[in-house]
Amino acid sequence: MACKYGTLIIITITQLLAFFFVPQFAQSDPSDSDCSHRWIHIRRLPPRFNLDLLANCSEYPLSGDFCSYLPNHGLGHKTHNRSQSWYRTDPSMLELVFHRRMLEYPCLTSDPAAADAVYLPYYAGIDALRYLYGPDVNSSAEHGLDLFQFLQKDEPKAWKRNMGHDHFLVMARPAWDFSQPPGNDPPIWGTSFLELPEFFNVTALTVEARAWPWQDQAVPYPTSFHPPTLSFLEAWTQRVRRAKRSTLVLFVGGGGVSATPNIRRSIRNECENSTALCSIVDCSNGICEHDPIRFMKPMLQASFCLQPPGDTPTRRSTFDSILAGCIPVFFEELSAKSQYTWHLPEDEYEEFSVTIPKEEVVFKGLRILDVLSSIPRSKVKSLREKVMELIPKIMYRRHMSSMGLRTKKDAFDLAIDGTLRRIKSRLEQQVFVQ
Repeated sequence: MACKYGTLIIITITQLLAFFFVPQFAQSDPSDSDCSHRWIHIRRLPPRFNLDLLANCSEYPLSGDFCSYLPNHGLGHKTHNRSQSWYRTDPSMLELVFHRRMLEYPCLTSDPAAADAVYLPYYAGIDALRYLYGPDVNSSAEHGLDLFQFLQKDEPKAWKRNMGHDHFLVMARPAWDFSQPPGNDPPIWGTSFLELPEFFNVTALTVEARAWPWQDQAVPYPTSFHPPTLSFLEAWTQRVRRAKRSTLVLFVGGGGVSATPNIRRSIRNECENSTALCSIVDCSNGICEHDPIRFMKPMLQASFCLQPPGDTPTRRSTFDSILAGCIPVFFEELSAKSQYTWHLPEDEYEEFSVTIPKEEVVFKGLRILDVLSSIPRSKVKSLREKVMELIPKIMYRRHMSSMGLRTKKDAFDLAIDGTLRRIKSRLEQQVFVQ
């Protein structure tokens, strides 16, 4: 395994080092009004908190080898050699993708005292692997303590100035994976990073947040679409608009085969009995994760894409369906409505999605196909138009993208805007309390 990926690892780490250690702070003029209240300082962390974790990509027991996900700064390999926008992206690389994009942020400052926010380029989700699966599983309450101790010793004024209220990081796993109470004996699933008092004030951007919003905020899962120019985005949008929707309902996913009543079982039973209206792309055992062709073509042909909860409430498939112009159908609010408030505003859900309570389906016999087939064509058309408006907001464009594309705020841009608003609000609250 090491030989197979050795060259890949060296190239990738070399690329990362080139961007990490070159002067990052190509600052705008301090008087530039475009950067007012938008200055961000990137803390320089020792490589054990980021790059070293990537160098060990084949050495995490049980969790699998993620070396093949590293190329193109975390976007993964292209789906084919001539592809310009499509990659085999793994969601667990969001920390790396975000870090690379932060290096291009136009309002960076080398002075933490002048910053409105401080970004910690710590790959928390990758570092968590050794606690979730490895030999340190019984010491998961220690996850994050090393980082905190470093922040206390290295430029301590940067932390103590606002006691972490102005700091933020990205965690490419659901927040629940970092929410084990430190005193649990025996330990349960997860690490205790978000339960450590030392990090209560830090904003954590996660792919799935908990019900209480103080620490964590959900941001979109990365899809496989990362266009480099505005023309590639516009070409894709036109393809979505022209797509012939020959299938009413599509479910992309696995599960639903157990005898226990649940929403996925109800979906599978209904679809298998109504094949003329409903199709299934079986993605059991992760066969679709790095092969977007398996599900994007069917999504382009469907009007509605079902988004039932699985092991956790949220799904990457939600954002794949939006990308394909396939209207998402939710079965509980935790799947999206109460999650991605910066990218998918709560008051607009009825304009781009359909919600069917899962209890009505599983226990009261409500047929999903009856609900969706009864929606007027004019309503379906308006729903799809709104979905298409969301495409730029939920995708992560490619790093070093064109200036034209940068005029469209993507998932990264909206995450930064939301983070700055949240930090500003917190600091104002602190001043008021004092």
